[in-house]
Amino acid sequence: MSKGKLITYWIATGLLALGMFSSGLQQVMRTKQMVDLITPLGYPVYFLTLLGVWKILGVIAILVPKFKLLKEWAYAGFFFAMSGALVSHLAISDYNVKSILGPVFQMIFIVLSWYFRPDNRKVVVNN
Repeated sequence: MSKGKLITYWIATGLLALGMFSSGLQQVMRTKQMVDLITPLGYPVYFLTLLGVWKILGVIAILVPKFKLLKEWAYAGFFFAMSGALVSHLAISDYNVKSILGPVFQMIFIVLSWYFRPDNRKVVVNN
């Protein structure tokens, strides 16, 4: 793997981990900011705890070496969560910059981290 790809991987993965961990922690703690963000979408407040715990566990799965299949599931879960967040905000006509750009940038970091991950972090399928 080239040095440039490895640097891209770690920058994207670092930003992904930082964003997911910090928002997951805020969700588990049910901060006012998170409650105010999710309530207009029609989701119950307890959904924050569920989502926050899964985000924190996903960050651990992506950063810890080995567990390749678990990493694939974590990337997929992150992408589903962020695309779901984006669609939820758009569905209620919430075009607030933070509501749109947060999930969009996280999806970019997810795709970049997944695409540029080193071979030792990829699932290899034998045909």
